[in-house]
Amino acid sequence: MSVLATRDLTVRFGGHVAVNGVTCSFEPGTLTAIVGPNGAGKTTYFNLISGQLRASSGSVTLGGRDLSGDSASQRTRAGLGRAFQLTNLFPRLSVLENVRLAVQATRDGRHRRGLNLWSIWSDHAALTQRADEILDAVAMKAKEHELVASLPHGDQRKLEVALLMALEPQVYMFDEPTAGMNHAEAPVILDLIRRLKADKTKTILLVEHKMDVVRELADRIIVLHNGALVADGEPAEVIASPVVQEAYLGVSTQKEAA
Repeated sequence: MSVLATRDLTVRFGGHVAVNGVTCSFEPGTLTAIVGPNGAGKTTYFNLISGQLRASSGSVTLGGRDLSGDSASQRTRAGLGRAFQLTNLFPRLSVLENVRLAVQATRDGRHRRGLNLWSIWSDHAALTQRADEILDAVAMKAKEHELVASLPHGDQRKLEVALLMALEPQVYMFDEPTAGMNHAEAPVILDLIRRLKADKTKTILLVEHKMDVVRELADRIIVLHNGALVADGEPAEVIASPVVQEAYLGVSTQKEAA
């Protein structure tokens, strides 16, 4: 049964249709890669799902609940987690303090508690323990006391994923998670996504240009082209299809005239 679904999802900018009537559903325990050429509508589709953009028409549902009128923050609280939404790090706080605050916000929101000194100090040890577990998972425990402002780009990207994990979302949305990372840093993020994928209660959406990453991680690939959904299926089948070879890879499937 799908946890996340879009129905006839469309957005127009003036006369340009950036996403055109995309109907698609996503199941728990599945990592779906969303691919397509530049300008195909991949990130715009992500923005529509996460609430960064308001759709011109169509709907987004999570667990049967219609989120179409909800803001990005409301969708996050409902269980949609998108890594780039969490780039508002606290640069003057330590790595550990950033993650601990995210864990606290998640737990306070879940239990609908007010922010008070008693709740902060009574839960301090438990919050720190959970934050430490998350930092271990993203291989940043050794840097827990460093100020975020001093971190290189790759470590800030890893910290963003740590904050996303602290939200404990139903759906993880990664938009080119290794962009800007060097060859030594990228495997840590990909390893983390593999571990998240092992939790069959979670749904993962991944926008990624690197086809080797897509082949390795994806259970399913959907292809957008000119804002429309043009292919959907198992990775080997989709990658080999004529529409993907031509639209995404730029390989003509037509025989050249003699």
